[in-house]
Amino acid sequence: MERQAKILLVDDEPDIIEILQYNLRKEGYHVITSANGKEGLLKAIKEIPDLIILDIMMPEMDGIETCRQLREHHELRNAVIVFLSARSEEYSQIAGFDVGADDYIVKPIKPRMFVSRVKALLRRSNIEPESFTSLESVLGNIRIDRDRYVVIKDEKEIYLPRKEFELFSLIISKPGKVFKRDEIIAHVWGNDIVVGHRTIDVHIRKIREKLGDDSIKTIKGVGYKFDQ
Repeated sequence: MERQAKILLVDDEPDIIEILQYNLRKEGYHVITSANGKEGLLKAIKEIPDLIILDIMMPEMDGIETCRQLREHHELRNAVIVFLSARSEEYSQIAGFDVGADDYIVKPIKPRMFVSRVKALLRRSNIEPESFTSLESVLGNIRIDRDRYVVIKDEKEIYLPRKEFELFSLIISKPGKVFKRDEIIAHVWGNDIVVGHRTIDVHIRKIREKLGDDSIKTIKGVGYKFDQ
């Protein structure tokens, strides 16, 4: 029997929780709920859900801080984290991606559309990334451990959230090749998920900060390439 995907809903609006929980359970998902960020964090650590859906404005701990703390837990590194918020401002979305979110959905959203987005996110997260070969010999001081989702640079292990890891793995798979933005979106997020180009920029900036170098070059108006 196929394992039910486990989804954690964290929102302080009971009506939202009730509607989303009903529609997700109708599709066969195992749904856990929480009314605030602090409780949501504890439940996520205990349950290890496949997908976590967070509101931004919540009591106890807001969604941004909750997401940041979720990403600090190694056991949750493969969980898909999505913000579902009435805040549509660009800076709110960028703040969400900055702390490791995989997607940002703006309220209100019709239940059928919401379920469709959830299915796309889970489907994409279950796709095994391409097997890139000869990375260690080509890149010298950088190795990729795909089983543990870790980058090893100068023998130091660097843990990246899933989307950052997949994005970095794609770009370093062919040093010198310029990956266009649409190509990156299709490979890392999939064509059935709406992701803006600014999302890629945020992820690239986070990767650069964590690696501590500028090996990922920006090709203005086109995309990115890896060039040591």
